[in-house]
Amino acid sequence: MFHRRVRPWSLAAALAATGALALAACSSSPSSPQGSAATSRGGHGATTSTAPGGGALLAVSPVPTADQSPAGTFGTPPTVTVPPGPPPKSLESADLISGSGAEAVPGDKVRVQYVLATYSSGKVIQSSWTSQPFSFTLGEGQVIPGWDKGLVGMRVGGRRELIIPPNLGYGATPPQGAQGIAANDTLVFVVDLLSVQK
Repeated sequence: MFHRRVRPWSLAAALAATGALALAACSSSPSSPQGSAATSRGGHGATTSTAPGGGALLAVSPVPTADQSPAGTFGTPPTVTVPPGPPPKSLESADLISGSGAEAVPGDKVRVQYVLATYSSGKVIQSSWTSQPFSFTLGEGQVIPGWDKGLVGMRVGGRRELIIPPNLGYGATPPQGAQGIAANDTLVFVVDLLSVQK
């Protein structure tokens, strides 16, 4: 979509003007390789992204059951829990609620609600539930790499928790003006998938 990388929060500022909280839309990290395909296993198992030839690009580990946020109820704001102890070094994912609708794959336009907490603050710092849902095209680098990789395979009506390490989030340079995101911070998102447009 972009010919050059957008600086952190510049896209968020544009979307905020329309009332959307768009922290997830900002990316200062490289996006996933173009032309990749993805496969996933549902439930609490690991998800693996694969290249067209079948070589693994990224393994997504399950969030340990003891570290998962409460499932809550789809369509209502979730409670996000930052797990105790040191943050994981790789992307972790858990389907808190398994959806039964259309599956999100790269190239789909998806519409979501999300809540973000950080390891550095230990609390929620952003929520789309206070304004409006957020839409983007999955796998095109419009969001941080942890979203492009971690939301693949999710189904409409589902709620997924993602714990995103710095290399798939904002790295050493957090978005300017972002309260609650430290350099090399680990991000904890709980995302509801509202719709998928093929």
